[in-house]
Amino acid sequence: MSGSPSLVGKVAVVTGSSRGIGRGAAIALGEQGATVYVTGRTTGDGELSIDTTVRMVEEAGGKGIAVQVDHGVDAEIAALFEQVRAEQGKLDILVNNVYKIPDPPAWGGGFWDHPIQVWDDQVGIGLRAHYVASWYAAPLLFAAGPGGFICNVSSPGGQSYHFSSSYGAGKAGLDRLSKDMAVELEPKGIACVSLYPGSVATEFIKEWSAKRGTDLSQSQTTLLVGRTIVALATAPDLMARSGSIQWVEDVSAELDVRDEFGNLAPKYAKRA
Repeated sequence: MSGSPSLVGKVAVVTGSSRGIGRGAAIALGEQGATVYVTGRTTGDGELSIDTTVRMVEEAGGKGIAVQVDHGVDAEIAALFEQVRAEQGKLDILVNNVYKIPDPPAWGGGFWDHPIQVWDDQVGIGLRAHYVASWYAAPLLFAAGPGGFICNVSSPGGQSYHFSSSYGAGKAGLDRLSKDMAVELEPKGIACVSLYPGSVATEFIKEWSAKRGTDLSQSQTTLLVGRTIVALATAPDLMARSGSIQWVEDVSAELDVRDEFGNLAPKYAKRA
């Protein structure tokens, strides 16, 4: 994105931003001058921590604020947004990204092969926590006035089989949540969309692929996904997109969103 930073004076919260797409979103918001609240469980100087993400946000040109949050604990989510209220008095952008990959990952086999806990990991954190964050964020979005934005990071798994049945249930539920929240937010002038990245070269996927020799040359970067969120947040027709599923590859082509290497988003090979 070119020109002067477009989000100076704007306040954003990115959940689950110690790594992966959340980190990419936080950095992209920082590139445009936003104040970004970076949440997650891991703190310190390690590579994958909220404090490291804050440093990257500030190197990109924004203001980063690290807040340690376990998004499986409602009280900690409430405290996060109380801190935003006390320090900023408003919120302009909420990126619901936090997600818990089961350990071990629930890939392959049938639902009966996986511990019941994977439901709480993938639906409890990947869906319920987004609802809770949005609930606490709503008064702050209203305080900022029309033009606010909730971006729910979803997946093509909401429409076709990916990984496991619990994963698909969580993503399909998130898409429905986004659509219905958009109906309720429309009178306030606040948009809500589901975002569909394709294959993304997150730290987890890079590690997994290195062990298996998988080619990631056609993967999206986390920063590209983040810049796509920024492009949506600043799009003049954002409200017209509210309630929809926005594919990263489509927005990238339409709005000329490019990654750190100057590339548009590659097509997702498994797109239904």
